[in-house]
Amino acid sequence: MSAVYSSFFGRLRFGLLRRLLYSWARSESIGNGAFNLHLDQNQPIIYVLPYRSLSDLMVLDRECVKAGLPRPVRAPLGGLDERESHVFLSDAKAWVRRPDPRKQSPRLQRGLEAVQEGCCDEVQLVPVSVFWGQSPDVESSPLKLLFAYNWTVAGRLRKLLAIILHGRKIRVHFGRSLSLRELVQEDLGGERNLRRVNRLLRVHFRQQRGAVIGPDLSHRRTLLKGLLQSPQVRQAIERDARERGVEPAKARKDAVRYAGEIASDFTYSTIRFLEVVLSWFWNKLYDGIRINHIERVQRIAPGNEIIYVPCHRSHIDYLLLSCVLFQSNLTPPHIAAGINLNMPVIGGILRRGGAFFMRRSFRGNQLYTAVFNEYLHTLFSRGFPTEYFIEGGRSRTGRALNPKTGLLAITMRSFLRSSRRPIVFVPVYIGYERVLEGRTYLGELRGQEKKKESFFDLFRVLSALKLRFGQVAVNFGDPVSLHAFLDQQQPDWRQHSHAPEYRPAWLPAATDQLARTLANAINAAADVNPVNLVALSMLSASRLALDEPTLIRVLNSYSALLRRVPYSDSITLPDMTGEQLIDYVESMGMIGRQSDALGEILYLDEPQAVLMTYYRNNVLHLVALPALIACLFLNNARMSREQIIRLVTAIYPYLQGELFLQWKTRELPGVIDTWIDGLIAEELLQDNAGQIMRPETSSGEFVLLTLLARSILQTLERFYMASALLFSNPNGSLTAEQLEALCSVMAQRLSILHGLNAPEFFDKSLFRQFIQRLNEMEVLSRDAEGRLSYLPGMEDIAENTARRVLSAEIRLSIRQVARASTPAAEPEGKA
Repeated sequence: MSAVYSSFFGRLRFGLLRRLLYSWARSESIGNGAFNLHLDQNQPIIYVLPYRSLSDLMVLDRECVKAGLPRPVRAPLGGLDERESHVFLSDAKAWVRRPDPRKQSPRLQRGLEAVQEGCCDEVQLVPVSVFWGQSPDVESSPLKLLFAYNWTVAGRLRKLLAIILHGRKIRVHFGRSLSLRELVQEDLGGERNLRRVNRLLRVHFRQQRGAVIGPDLSHRRTLLKGLLQSPQVRQAIERDARERGVEPAKARKDAVRYAGEIASDFTYSTIRFLEVVLSWFWNKLYDGIRINHIERVQRIAPGNEIIYVPCHRSHIDYLLLSCVLFQSNLTPPHIAAGINLNMPVIGGILRRGGAFFMRRSFRGNQLYTAVFNEYLHTLFSRGFPTEYFIEGGRSRTGRALNPKTGLLAITMRSFLRSSRRPIVFVPVYIGYERVLEGRTYLGELRGQEKKKESFFDLFRVLSALKLRFGQVAVNFGDPVSLHAFLDQQQPDWRQHSHAPEYRPAWLPAATDQLARTLANAINAAADVNPVNLVALSMLSASRLALDEPTLIRVLNSYSALLRRVPYSDSITLPDMTGEQLIDYVESMGMIGRQSDALGEILYLDEPQAVLMTYYRNNVLHLVALPALIACLFLNNARMSREQIIRLVTAIYPYLQGELFLQWKTRELPGVIDTWIDGLIAEELLQDNAGQIMRPETSSGEFVLLTLLARSILQTLERFYMASALLFSNPNGSLTAEQLEALCSVMAQRLSILHGLNAPEFFDKSLFRQFIQRLNEMEVLSRDAEGRLSYLPGMEDIAENTARRVLSAEIRLSIRQVARASTPAAEPEGKA
């Protein structure tokens, strides 16, 4: 091939063939950012393609021209005596058979020798992968899928058909350059250096194929057959037959049925179909999709088992994430879905799009548990990306739900069983300006029962398209390595048994900690949108209304504060002024406007106020600490920094438990100091010779400080409510369930008395989390019957703390309702 291209006519023919190819083909480069960062164009560059392919070389040449890079069919710069600047890692000619990967390129060997002998200072090898189509090797095989790029090395005939069928979808990946000079300096010898270069390049190409097209999964039927033959499932079949008194064949038949019910049927044709349909749907539904920090995933995808753990706000979540990953040249994941979504028509599409289905409870069915665990272990050990929601279900309140640890525990046990392939969790925050199920959530927040999913929901979704849904953000958080996590939590974890049934005593606590770590990481990647900021501001107003100048000032203050003291480096904020934020939210019909002689008033009506609590709760954790600091100054004119740090530190564990805040207790003093400085810089607080003071109560700054404080006030009221009820009953007389029920009833009464439009105020799950946190902090203890006891002196401590953050009126109202509560035995049945 070199002799052909070295001649004028050879170059002319190559140019004509490339032009002919691109009369049909369309290609794009992926990953060029990392490539350009490490490439010195003044030194010789040799492009490496995995297999001999004229079409791949033409695509590479076209992309190099587009990117302004040296062309692969021209002689390299920098003194290397070669006619062209490309090599094929495996050099063989074949029309229908596979090329022989054992043959090595003479040009690669000559380049290595040139560096060894000092004829050339450096040679940079750049591995290049060309993907025709994008598909895992799976069961379904329509014509296009048959000839898409997969783990099978194509002969010329197959490549010709791939050009015809997939020429419009060519993707080119330039890997990081490999320095031959650095290899030669290790002085391994010529032959060993050549073998090492070949090995490094083969590993790169294998990992890159896995990152882009997914691992080499078997035919689905073969995969399930292997799953049923695993020792763990066979033992479960024998045990199930014994316990039920049935023939092993009957138990095996049940196992086959379970496997078919669970397993996905991932097919490229469905993924492409969904990409087309969903791209149209996103364009109809949203004004745009903002993707942030996806380079974090692209950087770690090769060689790692990726588990995506998104927040769960809508059924759109998993469809959107798969579409974003596919369009970003990453393999769409297998997705854990509830069995309730395995509906006629819809279930089949989701299964072919990567969904695998799981029952809500495995309890009492050890055979199903064994099959499900083995299926997940198969996915993890083969490196196929996976996705599941640690919250379990969709959040109806906009808050992060308390994590469910079931799938995390299965993941941990699978990793302990085989840790050869590293597992990395990728937290994903998906933020909506208007959630598609908003009307349904509004009904459920008002007390309606949750409706079961059905096929006809699709038509209800289509009827909502007339509304404006704004933009949606997909933020990828900092990855969490399971290796690193276990090293920190249990340094000797590698030394223990790796048997499938191995369940160490430390595993439950480690799983709980992993769940909280991931929930914190999801929140740390939050996107703040205009609706979030307006909701945060308006819901703090006593009458759900603010005049326009005040609202503008509040919005500008919040934006400036979040920029001055960023929650994390993953947070994204809107680049808008207060006026622009109001105009944007008003254009979506999510806020009302009224004019009078004194100017413009913005307000929320009752349905808007209830729904806006959802969007406020999305980002409440971002302002929780400054809001708590602000609360201290509603009842105190001045405090020292030490007092502020002490009081915030005392309350923080309970806020952290509810809002999944990211800071550890040892980090708090520095974080609190930073927030105090931020509030001073925004003139919401003042520093007077070491004493922190609030602004004059008649000033506009005090109004802003009050509104900020009110955003967290309901949470603090709930904490005090639970404490007041606990202390109003004899010590050791209430169980956690009774206290939870009493809290919910009391909160409903207070919400009526004070006109609160926040249904989550009396959400039982929030009280449950608070009670659990009290137990974890050993503030409470349980006796053998589950009754709660508190330590002597706790009532005085709680009251003294509450006096600092809650007004006397609020405390008195809560205590009066607490004293009037019925005995513990009665409300449990009424709740």
